[in-house]
Amino acid sequence: MKQLFKFWILGLGLFCFFAANGQPASELQLLEVRKIWDEAPHNAFTDLIRYNDQWFCVFREGEDHVSPDGALRVITSKDGNQWESAALVTASDMDLRDAKITLTPEGHLMLSGAGALHDKSENTHQSLVWFSEDGYSWSESYPIGDPDFWLWRTTWQNGKAYSMGYGCSKEQLLRLYVSNDGKNFETLVEDLGISGYPNETAMVFSGDTAFCLLRRDREKNSGLLGISLPPYTRWEWKDLGTRIGGPQMIQLPDGRFLAAVRLYGGEGWHPAHTSLCWVDTKEGTITEALELPSGGDTSYPGMVFNDGILWVSYYSSHEEKTSIYLAKVKIN
Repeated sequence: MKQLFKFWILGLGLFCFFAANGQPASELQLLEVRKIWDEAPHNAFTDLIRYNDQWFCVFREGEDHVSPDGALRVITSKDGNQWESAALVTASDMDLRDAKITLTPEGHLMLSGAGALHDKSENTHQSLVWFSEDGYSWSESYPIGDPDFWLWRTTWQNGKAYSMGYGCSKEQLLRLYVSNDGKNFETLVEDLGISGYPNETAMVFSGDTAFCLLRRDREKNSGLLGISLPPYTRWEWKDLGTRIGGPQMIQLPDGRFLAAVRLYGGEGWHPAHTSLCWVDTKEGTITEALELPSGGDTSYPGMVFNDGILWVSYYSSHEEKTSIYLAKVKIN
């Protein structure tokens, strides 16, 4: 009995320790996952937003993971169960990739992506944005940033749009852009000086502090967490110690940071999959909390915390065809 009591006290102590740090393993409860779209041969690279009491999910459709016919599909739902197409954004001269969606200060939807140009004689990529008041009718495209720089995701703060752009041709560096209207982006930091191959990012503003979750590849491939204060020209970077892909990150109402990323498999390790992870911004650590049903070609999530439930869009090929999924997660 004394031994059992000791184990009980130890377990209670560990529970209290993790609860105090806000990251117990059972904190996240997967309520449901459903496939919401698979009409194209390859459906991938998602983002998610709640707008005018409707859900909008955006992603790329194409023949394959890399193919010249990529287009950006916008689908919508009132309840998250039944989905229908709202729009298809196409371009005849480029493969449109990696749809991201956000809300402007004026209350308009802003869709962004990058085009891999068919004619690569002068440049290889061009980042673009489109605008809509209803999610169904979209404006003409506006080129943003420098050619061959992929402005990955737009985040608004105090009326300004910020976007990390990475060089995807000769210059493999990370550059910070800023805009007053979402159409005209100026360089704020020419080169953030990141070693390895910095690319995909997720930015969160907490008060005036900016946090950036960054993917790296090549010889140095562990993810980084960047922290900066206004005017966001100087950044401190912390090595997360693990490789991540397709990052997205939000701050919950209680102040904690939650990310959704691709975690990579390897010899003796669990295969690649999409997971929710706690991010400790003080310690510079990332901790897996909940694996989503996924595998193979997967990740690139969108995240929305709505009425106490976390909604996560992502794509995966674990059921053979690469399709779009929506998960609902309760945070206890």
